[in-house]
Amino acid sequence: MYKEKQLVGIAKRENNTKRKYLVVNRLQGKHIPVRPKEAFQMFSELAAQVREAYAGERLLLVGFAETATAIGAALATELDTLYIQTTREDVSGAEYLYFSESHSHATEQKLVRNELDGRIEAIDRIVFVEDEVTTGNTILKIVNLLAAEYPGKTAFAVASLLNGMQEEALEVYRKRKIPVHYLVKTDHSSYTQAAEGYRGDGKYFAKDERPALVTELRVNGKMDARRCVQAREYRKACGELWTTIKKTDFFVDKKRVLVLGTEEFMYPALYVAERMEEQGIFVRCHSTTRSPIAVSSEEEYPLHGRYELESLYETGRRTFIYELDKYDAVLILTDARDGGRGVDTLVNALKSCGNQEIFLVRWCSHQTHASSHMVCCPRE
Repeated sequence: MYKEKQLVGIAKRENNTKRKYLVVNRLQGKHIPVRPKEAFQMFSELAAQVREAYAGERLLLVGFAETATAIGAALATELDTLYIQTTREDVSGAEYLYFSESHSHATEQKLVRNELDGRIEAIDRIVFVEDEVTTGNTILKIVNLLAAEYPGKTAFAVASLLNGMQEEALEVYRKRKIPVHYLVKTDHSSYTQAAEGYRGDGKYFAKDERPALVTELRVNGKMDARRCVQAREYRKACGELWTTIKKTDFFVDKKRVLVLGTEEFMYPALYVAERMEEQGIFVRCHSTTRSPIAVSSEEEYPLHGRYELESLYETGRRTFIYELDKYDAVLILTDARDGGRGVDTLVNALKSCGNQEIFLVRWCSHQTHASSHMVCCPRE
């Protein structure tokens, strides 16, 4: 059983008047580096609640981008269900259902509609998976959207690591017959005041766009969870990705390794990191993020160093990585097709912390010219 203080760190959102605080989960592997085993243990406890509640039902789990994509995938693989994540990226050939996350720094969310049209008759319940539910308003938006698109076709439920919903919001869910599952109940009444009390005097590093050399491996066989996948097949594909990485020598004789995911692409990074941890290696895993969060020198504050990056997915979009350190080797895992200056900024941020052996693995869904060997790629 988890306690609030084990999981919850209160941080200050940068230039966001809608919600001034951000709950940073200490074990999730998003903003703070984490042992992959600890992240998966936490996800497994939430999966157990869903398994007990809906034994015998045909489930579709929906993980919310970007922070809950790994949680949703982990639950789906453990429960052997269908899985899809929401996204803010463009998916080739997709038609979308749009909804908004009004408190977020990036408000637009999308769900690929094509993937539901042919499957809805085989789904008894859609379970929305989140890292943290505060008011429940965002999930109600997508529930209302799906209920209108597919009237009477499916039931709904919510599963999150943290739940801060007040009684009035929970009553709305009860009346709508939408069960709510969570590991820890939180009280957000003091979070705004706590966030405003921090100094925000941590270390901020501007993006460095100079061309950077990085050893790159392109691996075919990607499954994209922005489209509906059978979770067991998704995990199998991640296993094949790991098998290819294992054949390289990048982590041989390395005692400390960092595995980094990129934005929405989190689960494969955690999966690979867990496999490395099983090899007896000291491994930490987290990922880049769109979230602009203040950092502070105060010890109790969850984030102390912030590196500004350019997104690997969209030119000109700011992204960030927090709490970097020096490791014997760093593995960046991404499904971004190119990355451009985004790769440069991430590699330069890692090098500024003393990291010298940096490897980029790009998971591709089709054959590429560099798919069968490792190439040293300067970014122009």
